[in-house]
Amino acid sequence: MPEKFLIVIAGPTAIGKTKLSIKLAKHLNTAIINADSRQVYKELNIGTAKPSLSELSEAKHFLVDFLPLDITYNAGQFEKDALQILDFLFKTKNMVIVSGGSGLYIKALCEGMDDIPQVPGHFREDLNRFYAQHGITPLLKELTEKDPEYFEYVDKSNTNRVIRALEIIRGTGKKFSSFRNDKKKTRDFTIIKIGLERNREELYELINQRMDLMIAKGLVNEAFSLKAFKNCNALQTVGYREIYDYFEGRYNWEEAVRLLKRNSRRYAKRQMTWFKGDKEYQWFNPENFEEILDFIRRKTGNN
Repeated sequence: MPEKFLIVIAGPTAIGKTKLSIKLAKHLNTAIINADSRQVYKELNIGTAKPSLSELSEAKHFLVDFLPLDITYNAGQFEKDALQILDFLFKTKNMVIVSGGSGLYIKALCEGMDDIPQVPGHFREDLNRFYAQHGITPLLKELTEKDPEYFEYVDKSNTNRVIRALEIIRGTGKKFSSFRNDKKKTRDFTIIKIGLERNREELYELINQRMDLMIAKGLVNEAFSLKAFKNCNALQTVGYREIYDYFEGRYNWEEAVRLLKRNSRRYAKRQMTWFKGDKEYQWFNPENFEEILDFIRRKTGNN
């Protein structure tokens, strides 16, 4: 059996992952597995910068635009689904691309997830409603009281991680840290990790431009049409949360736009911190296609 390769294309929002991944997929005659935790949802189009129908037609994509918004999806489920898809694709292809900015999803696929039990969805819904009303501070207080070990470990600015831990704690009555073993699983394919970066000023300007484009395309109307789902986990994120706060009169439109851009830039910074923490990544500017392709060829032995 020839060696199989998973090519990871990772980086912050607006960096150019979609364009590069499609170009690589066409050149390598392969498919793309989406690793963006919100692009899995059918209803979220503008606010997630989901690939357009034209882009989706250029290369075969998996795990994009396939779930209704009220279905909870997490990194553990992504790991199982992505591995099944890889098993299918590797029957006919030696290389497959996974592309996205959700670091935990990529980590789950490459290294495996801890065996964390499923709990009823109402725990997360209650936590999301509480967070919308009271903010993160009381949730952090609950976490430090119920699981001080995980409290020391978790990124306290990452609302989804805090809520995820409390969801499991409330649903099982056990510490979230008790389910973590941090042991890497072995995979029967070789992983090549490519990180995308630009200088900070250029990236931040691209993020600002993307937010302007989302607004012009109808982000406000998209968010309004989904108001009934605003407490769902997928909408507790940058790009939607600010719009709902605007709807509720917490600030005016000019401030909403400023926060959309600022919070998107902060999110990109957190993404870069996550990916830079993994020393297996090789870093490139996304415009340097030939350099990236040459790196893949050398790593796969297809010179």
